[in-house]
Amino acid sequence: MSVKTPGGEAAPKGVFMARTKSFTRRVRDLNPSLEAQFAQVHDDFVIEVPRGIGETTVAEDFRLDVEATFGRQAPLFVEIGSGRGEQVVAYAAEHPEFDFLAFEVWTPGVARLAVTAAKQGLTNIRVIEADAQQALPFLLEEGTVHEVWTFFPDPWRKARHHKRRIISLPFTPVVARLLEDGGVWRMATDWENYAEQMLEVMSAAPDFVLEDRDDTGQPTFSPRFEGRVETHFEKRGQEAGRPSWDITALRVPRPTSEKGN
Repeated sequence: MSVKTPGGEAAPKGVFMARTKSFTRRVRDLNPSLEAQFAQVHDDFVIEVPRGIGETTVAEDFRLDVEATFGRQAPLFVEIGSGRGEQVVAYAAEHPEFDFLAFEVWTPGVARLAVTAAKQGLTNIRVIEADAQQALPFLLEEGTVHEVWTFFPDPWRKARHHKRRIISLPFTPVVARLLEDGGVWRMATDWENYAEQMLEVMSAAPDFVLEDRDDTGQPTFSPRFEGRVETHFEKRGQEAGRPSWDITALRVPRPTSEKGN
């Protein structure tokens, strides 16, 4: 499939066109205190990756050695869009037996995640400053992820921008490739029409089955994931009168023929 620039012309081979300008590296000056703290812990938490063409891309020939990165073998959780890191840090602190790989393009968020994790003495979190949609198709080996989280992704509120939403049918095979059989993809949003779109997408995704169904057997939203903390972004939504919806999708077992490949 050819890649188009925002103007509609074909992009040069190897160029990844970000879903929006906001997915170029969103750098703003860190306050001096956070900047100093981040500098001290950066190398312990941030994975420096070779870049492709684009500030938030990863070179397509790069593969992450997860075992070497964490220094052990453990179930791996991947968070797409970690924000300030509130969710992943809280859960990682409660579950030292798991490893966590976060993706975030907002530099202040990456800094806050690293500094907070360092203060808690955590060693089971790493973060990559890149667009997960571009990197995940090749970065990790197939079937090596226990859970994927996509909590409160950018809702792209305007109807003409809905095509930019990350939870879409074309993205489901990317997550399906990563997850082990029976692995879980957890999603949440506080925008009702996005929640409905998520439910529709995941109901149609052939590699997934929704965990929850209503009395008629139709797929429905999930109870709030007990491990999901109330983040700064969710609180803002609640203050604006927006409730949250959770969706839980399970990776269906791969055909036997695929497991042998």
